[in-house]
Amino acid sequence: MTTIDKIAWIHLENGRILSSRSRRKDVYYIPGGKRELGEGDIDTLVREIQEELSVTIAPDTATHVGTFRAQAHGHPDGIMVRMTCYTANYHGLLRPSSEIEEIVWLTHADRHRVSPVDQIIFDHLHEMAQLR
Repeated sequence: MTTIDKIAWIHLENGRILSSRSRRKDVYYIPGGKRELGEGDIDTLVREIQEELSVTIAPDTATHVGTFRAQAHGHPDGIMVRMTCYTANYHGLLRPSSEIEEIVWLTHADRHRVSPVDQIIFDHLHEMAQLR
């Protein structure tokens, strides 16, 4: 079984979660991405969020939320994604950059609009009364 290793940024405001949609994609994803060779979790988080959303993560504020696994969206059966999620403060103005076409604020009612692993994360955050 193949596993795609991803790092994601959980950013919540007023019971909603920041999500993004890449060009030519049909679902939203929690912002983040794959680590580069030799990169740690926080290094990946900082780089990916800067690339995708044009903001700078404050590494010393990063807090692990959880690690979640599911079938990788848009990949053949058996290819899994492992999403290690962090919250963190940031500096700058959120705006789509690089391959990101759109950023939106979603609630648990929008879970059908996100990837399978994000659905699991949405459920977890909803159960913890963090996502309305």
